[in-house]
Amino acid sequence: MDCEIWKRTKAIAIKTTHLLQHFINSPELKIHSEQYPFKYFEFLKEEVTVNNYTFPKNAVLGMQAEACFEAYLKQSKYFELLAANLQIHGEKETLGELDYIALNLKTDEVVHIELACKFYLYNEARGNTEAQKWIGPNRKDSLYEKLEKVKHKQFPLLNTSETTKKLASLGIPEPTSQQLCLKASLFFPKELNAETFPKHFKDCIVGYYIKPTDFIKDEAAEYAIPSKKEWLLPINSITNWYRFSEIILLIEDQLNLNKSPLIYKKTPHTVERFFIVWW
Repeated sequence: MDCEIWKRTKAIAIKTTHLLQHFINSPELKIHSEQYPFKYFEFLKEEVTVNNYTFPKNAVLGMQAEACFEAYLKQSKYFELLAANLQIHGEKETLGELDYIALNLKTDEVVHIELACKFYLYNEARGNTEAQKWIGPNRKDSLYEKLEKVKHKQFPLLNTSETTKKLASLGIPEPTSQQLCLKASLFFPKELNAETFPKHFKDCIVGYYIKPTDFIKDEAAEYAIPSKKEWLLPINSITNWYRFSEIILLIEDQLNLNKSPLIYKKTPHTVERFFIVWW
């Protein structure tokens, strides 16, 4: 192989491995309660290598997360991936989909895994429970809705006769355990103290959010406004950075569409991540 081609190929592999490791290391929300008595997936400590994997940078965020998780299961020495995105059909309609079925090679246990990758903002005035107060940036979904879906739809799908038949037809053993992998990046109101949140939420806080009127001019900073397809990327991989006079126009465009943009602010010594909400 030509030396320059080899160098470029090696660089791409290193970058892809870096992206995959970044996803693996991203926060995981684990709620242990009587209402949601879930078991949670554990990423086992091992060196991540990448073979025949390309990060789908043009896919939607959920599909990017699925690609990363599937790549991890395929390259892990502790898991054997048995099925991914397994659709279950009834007589007239699709009943749902099992995200992953994997064999844990350490415990010899077959596991059904549901994956979710979410960005939530804490709205103290929303709902009555903590799960209801964590909502999507545009208020279209919530942690409560996700947990309820896992509990009442996604996990119970495994126990249907249609799933039993599907697994038997593929020669896949029936899972004896169900686990949730909930990758969650949480943002709190800037005026609150992050230390006041319960540990399982605090450990997932990666930034804050503000109103448009609280976005203060800082000529010493550079700003980025990543598209949703770039939210899972490391901040240092973002290439387009703007001055305040430029970013404010891009922010206004998003707010006028009732969209809350994610903003990165970079100074010589700090990097901040925050949403500016339209609501």
